[in-house]
Amino acid sequence: MNDRAKYRLLEMIPGLLVWGTLILAVLLSFLKPLWAIYFIVAFDLYWLLRIIYMLIYMLTSWRRYRRNIKIGWYEKLQTDFFGRWENIYHLVFLPTYKEPYEIVKLPFESIINSSYPNEKFIVVLAGEERDEAHFLEVAEKLKREYGDKFFRMIINIHPKDLEGELPGKGSNIHHAGWQAKKLIDELQIPYENIIVSSFDIDTCVHEQYFACLTHHYLKNPNPTRASYQPLAIYNNNIWESNPVVRVVASSTTFWLLTDLSRAERLFTFSSHSMSFKALVEVGFWDKTIVTEDSRIFLQCFVKYDGDYKVTPLYMPVYMSTVEIGKFSKSLVNQYKQMRRWAWGVEHFPWMVWHFWGKYGNNKIRLTKKFRYIWNQTEGVYSWATAPLLILLVGYLPLWLASEQERQTAIFQNAPEALAILMRLAMIGLIVAAALYGIMLPPKPKEFHWYNYLIMALQWLMVPATLIIFGSLPATDAQTRLMLGGKYRLGFWVTEKTLKHPA
Repeated sequence: MNDRAKYRLLEMIPGLLVWGTLILAVLLSFLKPLWAIYFIVAFDLYWLLRIIYMLIYMLTSWRRYRRNIKIGWYEKLQTDFFGRWENIYHLVFLPTYKEPYEIVKLPFESIINSSYPNEKFIVVLAGEERDEAHFLEVAEKLKREYGDKFFRMIINIHPKDLEGELPGKGSNIHHAGWQAKKLIDELQIPYENIIVSSFDIDTCVHEQYFACLTHHYLKNPNPTRASYQPLAIYNNNIWESNPVVRVVASSTTFWLLTDLSRAERLFTFSSHSMSFKALVEVGFWDKTIVTEDSRIFLQCFVKYDGDYKVTPLYMPVYMSTVEIGKFSKSLVNQYKQMRRWAWGVEHFPWMVWHFWGKYGNNKIRLTKKFRYIWNQTEGVYSWATAPLLILLVGYLPLWLASEQERQTAIFQNAPEALAILMRLAMIGLIVAAALYGIMLPPKPKEFHWYNYLIMALQWLMVPATLIIFGSLPATDAQTRLMLGGKYRLGFWVTEKTLKHPA
């Protein structure tokens, strides 16, 4: 078997696991209903214990987040690292494709309003030749308004149809990264004195973000061997968003909030930061894939023989939901966004390929390899299967059992047991809803008091959203990777609108 065939086999494994589980659960419901009932009750109990476990980590992260946003990080940076922090520059990549000026200017405004000195920023606005006329018009306005506010501002156009590239954010910032390197080499700034932030174009940082990031970087005994992951909060247009979109977006925030307390599970996600030294040494972001934001961590992990980690930053960056003002179109966009994130399953074959075999790194500890393989694989597997098993397939054996099987104790007690487990699992949902309310930005004047009531009632939709915008797009992504060829995903750019930035 040649290498390509072996890699394709690895790509098929996640999808086969998902479909094998779902098919087996359905077959058991028809052939052995009692076996299926035992399995579902055990699975629901496991999931309840997992929710309690995750709730502990979520509340731990919440406490750290609330504490960190109250700290004056710039003053602390000056006190703790006097004479050192002044040497640190921030290189910020802002890739854009067809976004209007009103959206693109948001990260510029947030950087200018941050506590870190503007003259320590190199900002790279990265556009596409496929959108050249529009991009240059937006870039010219931004350069006139903000060009003199930073140490340097780079306007870069990514050529279209370059060989060996997948059009999208990864190839865009890969090209922009090499252009930024030319400038930095000319300026002779040491790579280890530059912190890189790769942001989505709607990312607005907390005013203390860069000071907090710099403090963590300088405090780290080996700062170039770590990425730095903030908390993504989708508040930019939260009041304008429909309830379904709000619930789905918040689920991403709470997932990330939970994982921030478990640094051994963390991958980089969406907007994140890292050292320029590490970025150059791994050859910048992967230009051939959709999920370059998390792959960059794995590139560094393999490059440095496992001596690389993600450091949690309990500081927020504010982003936009997929709401565009049209209900049905916004829901379609939400599904596509979740499917694109679920396409992170493409990391599974890459990890196996680079951890083991003739192309694998044998210097990485075996325990680390298994931990990251398990975390990534179990995550996308549960994403696809758990809501379907708990909320739909789990009731199938109760409907299909024979009269004789209905007389057994397990059958008669199963509905009540499942109902109790579901009610107990609601504890996590209630806590999340309460924290969500605290994180909301102030209500715009044109919105009435009853919008708060809608915000509370929207959480009743969680069971449906877990299936429609959780299991289905995750299964969709893993099935596409399994089938390969024309079914593979390309990069999909999220449409963005904004009225009330956070």
